[in-house]
Amino acid sequence: MKQNIYDNASFYHGYMHLRQTNAGLNDVLEIPAFRGLLPDLSEKKVLDLGCGFGESCHWYRRQGAQSVVGVDISSKMIHLAQTVNGHPGIEYRCTPMEDLALPGQVFDVVTSSLAFHYIKDFAGVIGKVYQWLAPGGILLFSQEHPVVTAEGSGRWAKDAAGRKLHWILDHYGQEGIRRQHWFVDGVIKYHRTISTTLNGLIDAGFIIKRVVEPLADDEAEALNQQLQEQRRRPSFLIVKVQKPKHDLTG
Repeated sequence: MKQNIYDNASFYHGYMHLRQTNAGLNDVLEIPAFRGLLPDLSEKKVLDLGCGFGESCHWYRRQGAQSVVGVDISSKMIHLAQTVNGHPGIEYRCTPMEDLALPGQVFDVVTSSLAFHYIKDFAGVIGKVYQWLAPGGILLFSQEHPVVTAEGSGRWAKDAAGRKLHWILDHYGQEGIRRQHWFVDGVIKYHRTISTTLNGLIDAGFIIKRVVEPLADDEAEALNQQLQEQRRRPSFLIVKVQKPKHDLTG
C-alpha cells in the first residue's frame, strides 16, 4: 500500500511546523549523522529517494554534486521543493519510489532519509537502486529504528510519578504493516528487523560499509533531555552500503 500521507493537510502542516522550528530529531540528530557518512559529492550524480521539500537535494548541489534527481510521492512536497529549493542542476519528480523508472540513467550516490520505513517492498526498491548505481556507487539511507516500529513499542513504561522506567519492546520479529499516530491517525509504516534489512542488502549484492545508530554529543545532550534518551533506545538506523567496483560473480 502506497500512502501519500504528506499530502494530508493536517499532517503536512504539522510536519512542516516541526521542521521549520528545528525542533525534531531529524535536525539535531539524524541529519548531522547522515551527512557525516556521505562520500565526497564533487561532480557526482545523486539520486535522492523520498526527497521531501528538497532540502537535501539543494545541500548536495552546494557540496559540488554535478546533478541531483529528487523523487517524492507527495505533490505538496515536490511543489515546495521546486519553489524553495529549485536549481537548474536539480530535477524533481513526483512519483512513488516503488514505481520509479530511470531507463539509461546511472548514479554515483543514492540517498534516502527517513523514507524506507514507508516502503512495503524493500527488496524491490533495493534491487532497483542496485541497478541504478554505477560500480563502486554508494547507497546511504536512514529509517526509523526497528525498536520504534515494532508492534507494541513506541512508548515508555512509567512509574506512578511519571518517570520513564524503560522502553516497551514487543513483537519485534513480527514484521509487516504498522498504523501509528503522528500528527494524524493511521500513518502507515512497515516494520522490518535489523537482520532482514541488512540481509536484504547483502542478497541484493551490496557490501555493507557502515551501520550507525546515531547519538548526540555530550554538549548537545546537556542542552536537550530528549537526546539523552537515545542512549536508552535509538530512534534511527543509518546504513551505508556500496555496489562492488567489479563483478564478484564471474
